[in-house]
Amino acid sequence: MPELSRFFGIIVRMYMEAGIQHHVPHFHAYYQNEVAVYGINPIELVSGNLPKRQQRMVEAWAELHQSELLEDWDRLQAGHTPQPIAPLA
Repeated sequence: MPELSRFFGIIVRMYMEAGIQHHVPHFHAYYQNEVAVYGINPIELVSGNLPKRQQRMVEAWAELHQSELLEDWDRLQAGHTPQPIAPLA
């Protein structure tokens, strides 16, 4: 699963399933042993769990980069490599 960004111990990834309708646009956020799945439009927790602080950071980052996330979703679903997205600073 391609990595899109990494910040404060959080890794953001997105699945590539070229030619297959996977689900609604979403990404996966990993922190230590926790994983959460977030929808992109709107930005919302779909499943899983992160500690509250990391959850807020992921949501803030996703709001800042929502259009880039959607572009990477389209790239991946078309079988192309995603573009890295700047970390939360």
